[in-house]
Amino acid sequence: MLNVLKGVFSAAVLAAAMLPSAHAQSLGTEGDPVPSQCLAMAQSLPGAIYARFDPPAGAAKPLKAAAEPGVVRITYVTHSTYLIETPEGIRIATDYAGWAGEGEAPDVVTMNKAHSSHNTSFPDPAIKYVLRGWNPEGGAAKHALTVGDAYIRNVTTDIRSGAGMEKDGNSIFIFETANLCIGHLGHLHHPLTPQHFAAIGRLDIVMVPVDGGLTMSQERMSDVMKRLQASIVLPMHRFAMPMDRFIALMGENFTADYRDSDTLEVSLSTLPRRPTVVVLEGT
Repeated sequence: MLNVLKGVFSAAVLAAAMLPSAHAQSLGTEGDPVPSQCLAMAQSLPGAIYARFDPPAGAAKPLKAAAEPGVVRITYVTHSTYLIETPEGIRIATDYAGWAGEGEAPDVVTMNKAHSSHNTSFPDPAIKYVLRGWNPEGGAAKHALTVGDAYIRNVTTDIRSGAGMEKDGNSIFIFETANLCIGHLGHLHHPLTPQHFAAIGRLDIVMVPVDGGLTMSQERMSDVMKRLQASIVLPMHRFAMPMDRFIALMGENFTADYRDSDTLEVSLSTLPRRPTVVVLEGT
């Protein structure tokens, strides 16, 4: 069994080494362009080792640097929009509806289709990569690309619509940078299946809607969080149900950290030892 694991890992490393250097690579029809650090090499094997992703040698590097090496900066903008800034200065806005806070346009934005507060038909032309969590042409949206020191992929879920549940209408986006795995659940409308959890892999930080109604009940959402066991839980959709109730539902294994800032700086080495709901300042 150990030899099998070593063989799988070696194959993944070899495949990564054969990839051409590029600033951004889109997903082909088969497989991801780089191995994901958040996915176990063999999901069903006990003690499976997670692969680590580093940008390809020779990849173009951005001129700006927003955070010190190894540190990711996450800012709560509004509703479901967080701004993620990687160590190399790549700026990523989640569930972008036309505004990502002050400053220059993000390099990458993700969107979901639930409401106009999660997307825009008129993104800033300066944004290089606009990633929609649904496929306007039908079927599942599929994204997997590297931009500087960030690798971005998605896992689709279903979404409520006028006709009931629409298959693959929402995306959970996963951002891998500085050896951190950061997930954004989008407008999640149903519990996740074992297949979803397997496709997501490990998450160190997860952004979760806690409204208790427009997405899922707080009870069901807290069950998803307990299964993911991320070190940091960042609430969004914070306008409805009381925050204290959601935190209480998370149970005694989680702690709460209310911040007087809208920004969190985190690295792999500074992740809390105990899973923590971090409530950043903002609406």
